[in-house]
Amino acid sequence: MVPKVDERKETVSCVLCGSDDSRVYWECDGYAFVRCSRCGHMYQNPKPVFDDLKERYQDEYFHYELENDQPFFELMRKGLEDIRFDRIEASISDPRRALDIGCATGMLVRYLSERGWHAEGVEICAPAARFGREKRGVTIHVGTLDSQQFPDRSFDLVHFSHVIEHVPDPRAFLEEVVRVTKPGGYIVVVTPNTASLQARLFGRNWRSAIADHLNLFSRRTLRHLMEETGLSVTATKTWGGIAAGVVPAIVKRPTDRLAKLLGFGDVVLQLGRVRE
Repeated sequence: MVPKVDERKETVSCVLCGSDDSRVYWECDGYAFVRCSRCGHMYQNPKPVFDDLKERYQDEYFHYELENDQPFFELMRKGLEDIRFDRIEASISDPRRALDIGCATGMLVRYLSERGWHAEGVEICAPAARFGREKRGVTIHVGTLDSQQFPDRSFDLVHFSHVIEHVPDPRAFLEEVVRVTKPGGYIVVVTPNTASLQARLFGRNWRSAIADHLNLFSRRTLRHLMEETGLSVTATKTWGGIAAGVVPAIVKRPTDRLAKLLGFGDVVLQLGRVRE
């Protein structure tokens, strides 16, 4: 979404290691991503103040979500297939409870409900949440995860796709995710991968180097943060070798296959379990 001209900004330290030693990595149009000199994490600095940032996620964002809900859902479903979700599902006793954070219009919430889960979602965009409740008949809470104040150990599964890169403090966010997940429970994280072929090829013109993304992770930095917040990473998958339309299909197809095999895909999924 396009930032508002009167948004405030603040200078921040690296959320992974706390260092203030960084250098500008990508200078974009009105914002910049820096790379931490100590741990390599990439983040916007200065970044928008969250009270201003969250105003981006209203009507315009809802229309974007609605237009793309089917392809986004298909990508989430395929990601779950890649980590053998059916086996995870079978290992959890009823009643199974799931939470989808940043659930948009609730397509994944409905999918899980149809599979027998007690599923609910959290969504910051109020129009999208309202649409999901009214049109899909699912439970969606409006706001951020921390504003819901779920009880400890509420869920067997917490899923969030293309959310953590929007979060001002990913460490605090993951700590809250771990708090509301049962010991031994599963957490599925999907986010753009800065170690991807596309990020390296396109640099500041990479499709994920956008103003809404406050933190950008590689497989390594995401794993590091997950492990530091109480998770054991049990699977890592990437996909998307190169975007459609950039190269002919005869080049794209083998590149996409190699991205999955070798781990240089544009998007990374990591599966974590809460340590018991």
